[in-house]
Amino acid sequence: MTLAERVAGRRALVAGLSLLAGLGAALAFPPFGFLPGLLGYGLMMALVDASPAETRLKSAFWRGWLAGSLYFLVATWWVAEAFMVDAKNQGWMAPFAVALLAAGLGLFWGGAAALYRWLRPTALWRPVVFAGAFCLFEWLRGHIFTGLPWDLAGESWKAGSAPSQAASVVGAYGLSWITVLIGAAPALIVETEVRRTRIALGLAIAAALAGLYGLGALRLSGARPPAANAPIVRVVQADVDQESKYDQAMFESIVHRYVTLTAQPAARTPDIVVWPEGAVPDAANDYLTEGTWTRAAIVGALKPGQTLLLGAYRVAGTTETPIYYNTLLALQAQPGGLAVTGVYDKFRLVPFGEYLPFAGILGPIGFKDLVHIGDGFSAGPRPRPIRPLGVPAVQPLICYESLFPGFTREGAAKGGGRAAWIANVSNDAWFGRTYGPVQHLNLASYRAIEEGLPLVRATPTGVSAVIDAYGRVRPGAMLGQGVAGVIDAALPPALASTLFYRVGDLMFWLLMGASIAAAAKGRGARG
Repeated sequence: MTLAERVAGRRALVAGLSLLAGLGAALAFPPFGFLPGLLGYGLMMALVDASPAETRLKSAFWRGWLAGSLYFLVATWWVAEAFMVDAKNQGWMAPFAVALLAAGLGLFWGGAAALYRWLRPTALWRPVVFAGAFCLFEWLRGHIFTGLPWDLAGESWKAGSAPSQAASVVGAYGLSWITVLIGAAPALIVETEVRRTRIALGLAIAAALAGLYGLGALRLSGARPPAANAPIVRVVQADVDQESKYDQAMFESIVHRYVTLTAQPAARTPDIVVWPEGAVPDAANDYLTEGTWTRAAIVGALKPGQTLLLGAYRVAGTTETPIYYNTLLALQAQPGGLAVTGVYDKFRLVPFGEYLPFAGILGPIGFKDLVHIGDGFSAGPRPRPIRPLGVPAVQPLICYESLFPGFTREGAAKGGGRAAWIANVSNDAWFGRTYGPVQHLNLASYRAIEEGLPLVRATPTGVSAVIDAYGRVRPGAMLGQGVAGVIDAALPPALASTLFYRVGDLMFWLLMGASIAAAAKGRGARG
């Protein structure tokens, strides 16, 4: 009996299996790491294939949307924590925001399912076509309305593991295609009754997995430690929760925590100190002004020649029309005080968090007041590396920007040269001690793999880490959630430019071409 026959007319069973498919795929991600959950893609494909012919597109969309909605509910529920920072005014919005986010992102899975069902691929081509339809909508999810590429299927593998190394060749979108194909193909083994076909499919899946693990292990075998003269980086994690930043009485204590940790003795004086996004809860224009006690405290904490990479917000424009930027400042301690040697303004802003999309429509109806976004931030120029005095060229990624494959590659093209490392400052304090920050670390680490560059990640409450160019946390170079302290580590070496760095998403689109060819062959076979 086929799956279509088993579920015919049983809507509750179909809904339950669709939700199970999404749950399985979500549990494959760190911190769960339940890789058999990748079979959820196969279950989703089989359910879409079993859609009744008379309502095939509607049924396929519904099944895909259910799977996607639960997937994103598991993947993003921690967003609710941001509303609990000001629970009195915003707490009531948390369940609605989480539900709307999950349901909205689930539309992409529904669209992918409907497209796949419309193509009606035949026989053994189905997983190839399914991977293409699914990943086309994943790519759209990462680009429409600034994009939200959180938990792309290819990032299910723990960053730094052997399978994750394929991202250096095909990027996260290409690895998503491979991952979905591997997860979907076993569905064919279950349904076919031909023993020889089952064996062939099993061997093909085993070969694909062996290739992922084997080639990844080969790449990792070439890893080398940091050079003896590599710059020493100090990452400061002061364990400042988000609520404290709104308490004016805590301001002096917060500054004191950062400067005390910065000045902490070390076996070898750090060359670079990194503070997280929004470390000091005030405009940098104010607390870095000459003559302020805050500037004096920061100068006093730094050694001559040290560079501080400071996540901050700054104000430009005029008093009447101020412009706000989410910024990373490079400050060097010099004999005359503190010199600004580099400025990077965040380019990709968080919709509804840092700016209001469609402000001309939503603003007049009071939506800005509802989400308490204020004047919001303005986007900086397109990304490019900064080259602070005495510091290897660095590409800053501020929080949300670390989700986007190719962001650093784009910066190199605009900035006239490749960075030597990536500095990722983030304010994951918004999300408390959920697994959101743990997943954010995993996703950010994929940018290191794709580019072949080390990545230094600083957050106020964890997880902070120094990550090598293979996406692995350096031994002893991580501070977990709810911990105050510093990481002192040599900056890992950059690798030769990866294939992904050289060609970007070209390999992904070649894989998509294989899906298009498979879809055309299937349709041609039906006449």
